[in-house]
Amino acid sequence: MAENKTRPTDLKVSDYLAAIENDQRREDCTVIHDMMKEVTQKSPKMWGHAIVGFGTYHYKYESGREGDMLMTGFSNRVNAITLYVMTGFPKHQDLMDKLGKYKTGKSCLYIKKLADVDINVLRELIEASYEACSQKYDIID
Repeated sequence: MAENKTRPTDLKVSDYLAAIENDQRREDCTVIHDMMKEVTQKSPKMWGHAIVGFGTYHYKYESGREGDMLMTGFSNRVNAITLYVMTGFPKHQDLMDKLGKYKTGKSCLYIKKLADVDINVLRELIEASYEACSQKYDIID
């Protein structure tokens, strides 16, 4: 069975953040980092070369495929900051309605800058998703 491409590395989160060239984007990512660290009470780890993750859970699908994944995290991408909301968005529609300007994928929240969203609602979303993930999966760390 194929291994996950996204897994923890020994790269330093501080180096990743410091390497973000755009000052505003670096500041936004630092705020998100600090928020996620406070919400999760977990130390961040680099997953691959470009994802900052907080907490780890183990999943196993009915197909037999299993692995470990970050509980929440973010990445500075070319077009947006991607936040990983592992529980998806349908169960958080009340928060999504109040969040502000964003786009979503299955478990990805894309924001151009923190000023586009209500940071308190974003925090609530991260808290709700992290809590739901904690209740659903076996937590590793």
